[in-house]
Amino acid sequence: MMRQFARIPLPAATAVAAATLLAACGSGFDDDGDDAGSEATGATGGGSLTVMIGSSGEAETVAVQDAAARWAEESGTEVEVIPAQDLVQQLQQGFAGGNPPDVFYVSPDRFRMFAEAGSLYPYGDQIEDADDIYQPLRDAFTYEDELYCAPKDGGVHALVIDTEAWAAAGLTEADYPQNWDDLAAAAQALTTDGRVGLAFTGDYNPVGSFMLAGGGFFVNEEQTEVTADTPENLATLEYLKQNMDAGTFAFAPNIDAAWGGEALGSGKSAMTVEGAWIVGALQNDFPDRRWTAVPLPAGPGGQASTAFTNCWGIAADSENQTAAVELVNFLMSPEEQQTFAEAFGPIPSRSSLSDWNAETFPEKAAFAEGMENSRTQVAVPGFESVLADFNTQLEGMAAGTVTPEQALQTLQTNGEAALAQE
Repeated sequence: MMRQFARIPLPAATAVAAATLLAACGSGFDDDGDDAGSEATGATGGGSLTVMIGSSGEAETVAVQDAAARWAEESGTEVEVIPAQDLVQQLQQGFAGGNPPDVFYVSPDRFRMFAEAGSLYPYGDQIEDADDIYQPLRDAFTYEDELYCAPKDGGVHALVIDTEAWAAAGLTEADYPQNWDDLAAAAQALTTDGRVGLAFTGDYNPVGSFMLAGGGFFVNEEQTEVTADTPENLATLEYLKQNMDAGTFAFAPNIDAAWGGEALGSGKSAMTVEGAWIVGALQNDFPDRRWTAVPLPAGPGGQASTAFTNCWGIAADSENQTAAVELVNFLMSPEEQQTFAEAFGPIPSRSSLSDWNAETFPEKAAFAEGMENSRTQVAVPGFESVLADFNTQLEGMAAGTVTPEQALQTLQTNGEAALAQE
């Protein structure tokens, strides 16, 4: 999960447990700086592997540990699973010191940086049934036409609706928005004193989904050209701004909610745009809230969304790459993806499991629909700071101090500067 689940903070107990584990195992490496898997032979049936994850919480940590234990029992290779406190920082330290973990989570926005630096072992041609993985997820981890690592899960944004508010407004399932006009009309019908029709986290991720549906995005598909300052993106921001000015759309922080899930769960909004991580958050924090999730309505450019994923990266410096690939193929098997989905909620990255996912978790079906029309985060090194500044521009747009044109012009300029450094 990835960006996915990033908005849900670790429970205090889990954070303490993770810190204790890291302290006990020296952040995954032995005291004199040698890789914990340095005795690995390069084949299964002996040696050891370290696996570092950016966990969303105890359920995910336990699920990965249990899966690793199952494979270890079959293979005879020891596996240590390490929940990172700061995954990117710890990976960068491991790469710099020549002793990274063998296997680890990699997000799309960090992938290209690691690939260009030669830190990743490209094992994509060894992934079993790779064609079964959704194409946009494979694209996210392809560099110079080579698939480097296996996307472990994936999901897209969906429109999450407070069903009680929906019914109270006289709306039925037949009124679920199919396009942007429908969405604006529904938001207007749902807006009351103290509640806005639609609120979502005011950052580049949900706004990026609107931009995709509007026929635009931050960069072209090859990620070689910034495409921010376009008529399509301008029309998208003007659509959002028009409805915010009407009081029917809002960014969650502007209605005293930290993110879209809190806005919906607390009753401050009747709809939000979020990923599958909202399911557990609503169940845990707002168990009385009744809701449903439907696919995002189509914009002028069709139905589209930002996709969220991580891959199972393998270190170029790993001394047990053969075993690491075998472990990843085990974790990528349909059976293990189903087990993970049941344990902590990720959407399987294998398209062959889409029907199973929809039947087993109907409340999550919308977070997988439209995966084929999705785009993942921008992978250009340094672009995360460009998008962080765009978030500031969006805040200004909501406050009326920045126009949509200015926000996109700034994004274009900053993005071109980042690309120029490539």
